[in-house]
Amino acid sequence: MSTRAGCTLKREEAKPIDDRAKRLGRLATDALIEEAHATPKPALVDRRGNGAHRDLNLALMERSARALEPTFAALSRAARGMRPSAALRAELGAIGRAGEAAMLNATQGSNAHRGAIWIIGLLVAGATIHAETAQPQRSIAESICTIGAQIACFPDHGAPVADSNGSRVRARYGVGGARREAQEGFPHALHVGLPALRAARRRGVTESAARIDALLAIMTKLDDTCLLHRAGPPALAAAKHGAQAVLSLGGSSTPQGQAAFARLESDLLALNASPGGAADLLAATLFIDRLAPAGADNGNPRWSI
Repeated sequence: MSTRAGCTLKREEAKPIDDRAKRLGRLATDALIEEAHATPKPALVDRRGNGAHRDLNLALMERSARALEPTFAALSRAARGMRPSAALRAELGAIGRAGEAAMLNATQGSNAHRGAIWIIGLLVAGATIHAETAQPQRSIAESICTIGAQIACFPDHGAPVADSNGSRVRARYGVGGARREAQEGFPHALHVGLPALRAARRRGVTESAARIDALLAIMTKLDDTCLLHRAGPPALAAAKHGAQAVLSLGGSSTPQGQAAFARLESDLLALNASPGGAADLLAATLFIDRLAPAGADNGNPRWSI
């Protein structure tokens, strides 16, 4: 009887933890789907079409996101009871690579969310550890990003030597890419995208327009390796200057801003370039926003992950 009672207790204790992993997996997937549906996005896949992409569309982006839900849940389970360490980094890396294979299988080889697996996967792990070790002096969002950054700073010795588009762009142009974004605490999500999203909401624009304005804000600051890979510095300059023009004219919801947006998109399509890195960080922004609602802190009952 005592053995059975002990086993029952362990199962009861494990259930909330597994529920947390499933919930984080679902929230991460929802953030990817919400990013894909945000419309209009300049030269990116959205509800209007494929943007500058020949091998991606909205249905495929959704399929990719849903294929990754078990991966995000697994990343949360791996972080349970852990602290940032090389061992955790290696385990998360192995899970992430398996998730990438699942994504590529779901999309017949199209890279829909490789960068997002890294960015949001680390945030999932950070949220899991934060839920167990919340520090009152930090906001929820800052704590999650800080923990994710601490994990990202450890090397993954199990990772294969990669000759990826991102690694070539980083070497050629001296930019940090998704790796540095994570290691520095996701600044373009935490300090650019999230404030822009919430400021737009306070102005009373629609949620869709608020998300687009957050994306544009990220674009003004980010050295987007996707743009650099596809068309080099001219594409990055067009994206930064064009996004700033939209925001300077009141954002994507104003007539003047919409005209500037059309010019921005035309420029990017002419270069066959799209801001995929900024899109990943918009998804990260939406994920953080769900985990840490405006005004929430570590003692707020709305923290229920």
